[in-house]
Amino acid sequence: MVVINGKKYKLIENVKDAFKEDVVVERYAEVLGKYDFIVGDWGYNQLRMKGFYHKDHAKASYDTRIDMLEDYLYEYCNFGCPYFVLQKID
Repeated sequence: MVVINGKKYKLIENVKDAFKEDVVVERYAEVLGKYDFIVGDWGYNQLRMKGFYHKDHAKASYDTRIDMLEDYLYEYCNFGCPYFVLQKID
C-alpha cells in the first residue's frame, strides 16, 4: 500500500519495475484522486499518469474504463514501455 496526497492505493501491476514512489508523489495531480485507478507509463525518461474508472462506474467512458487498459497501452504508449497500475482503496 502507498499513500499519495492522503489517498490510499494498492500497487496491482508493476511492469518492468516502473513504479517509483518518489517520482509518482512528485508528479501526482489532485485531479487523479477522483479515479479508481491510476496508470503510469514511462517514455523518454518521463512519467505520464492517467486516471481510469471501474467499467461500471457512472462517469466511465470508453477511454477511461480500466478494462480498456490494453487498448490504451497499445495506442498511446511506447511499445513495451514500463508501466504500473495503482488501485484506490476506499
